[in-house]
Amino acid sequence: MFTVTGSFDDAATYTVQITGRAARPVVGSYRAAELVKLHEGETVALSPTGPMVAVAGDNEASVLAVLREYTNVIEESGSAPRQARVPGI
Repeated sequence: MFTVTGSFDDAATYTVQITGRAARPVVGSYRAAELVKLHEGETVALSPTGPMVAVAGDNEASVLAVLREYTNVIEESGSAPRQARVPGI
């Protein structure tokens, strides 16, 4: 499991585990879970230079990318999330 600690724009902090499960992609913060749910199906860059992938609860890399994009990620720990498969690459 991969753990992420960060803060929202209003300075509220969170610590979540990225689970890799579609039904519950993150545990530990209701607000972070709702943020991921809000962006499911949208495309997000896995790194500053891409590639772009659709956000899915069972795609750990895309969930982490949402947290990096919309919150201030302070710390990441644990085994690295599985990278998303990008068709054609």
